[in-house]
Amino acid sequence: MRVSVQKAPFDLAAELHGFGGEGMGAIVTFTGVVRDNAQGNLVAMEIEHYPGMTQSALTQIATEATKRWSLGDVLVIHRHGRLKPGEQIMMVATASRHRKDAFEAAEFLMDYLKSRAPFWKKEITGGGADWVAARDEDEAALDRW
Repeated sequence: MRVSVQKAPFDLAAELHGFGGEGMGAIVTFTGVVRDNAQGNLVAMEIEHYPGMTQSALTQIATEATKRWSLGDVLVIHRHGRLKPGEQIMMVATASRHRKDAFEAAEFLMDYLKSRAPFWKKEITGGGADWVAARDEDEAALDRW
């Protein structure tokens, strides 16, 4: 298991090299990218966090995933700092002997990262900056877990 909170970009292929290990029949990955806002005028997304708290929280949820599903490996990467539309913001990878565990664990991790991970996001446009509010549908996604 590896959890990284980082400013630097990451290389998907490099991160997956050697991921999973022997005996794994499924590797599921998800990569989130910064998307433009509804008005189409996003200049950048600023992501802030408290380093020790964020690392600990992400490690705890990755550990929880390994307890709930039969996983051989877990990878969580989340970036912080100023990111432009189209840049990678996060990555989740899970490895398991069977696809169901890998898919469900990856979804669980993604839902947590979207709703509960201690990051604060600010959208920067040509007209100013606004903090991103939590969305009801993101919170509701956690109810299934």
